Amino acid sequence: MIMIIIIMWCCVNFSWGIGSWIAAGVGAVAAVVAAPVVVPALGFTSAGIAAGSTAAWMMSLSAGAVAKGSTVAVLQSFGAAGMGSVAKVVTGTAGALAGKAVYNAID
Repeated sequence: MIMIIIIMWCCVNFSWGIGSWIAAGVGAVAAVVAAPVVVPALGFTSAGIAAGSTAAWMMSLSAGAVAKGSTVAVLQSFGAAGMGSVAKVVTGTAGALAGKAVYNAID
């Protein structure tokens, strides 16, 4: 619901047309649906960070000292506990903006 309000606000305030609505909606849904598949595939799992994965590589960049709120910490939280409603809103909003950006590049 919050994503719909954000997209509607953008459409009104930035004069988005119907193509932008569709692109943003597709992007939002795709991001929310893909995230639970992509995050574990990167190696952020419920059992921790998988050895030899992209997640392990990202963690090695900080020499194992992962800061609270960092990308690695947030993705590991998603991998361990799943995405909460706030994470879904943020992911959906990012997907909507990405969908709109792709639409602009094509249009």
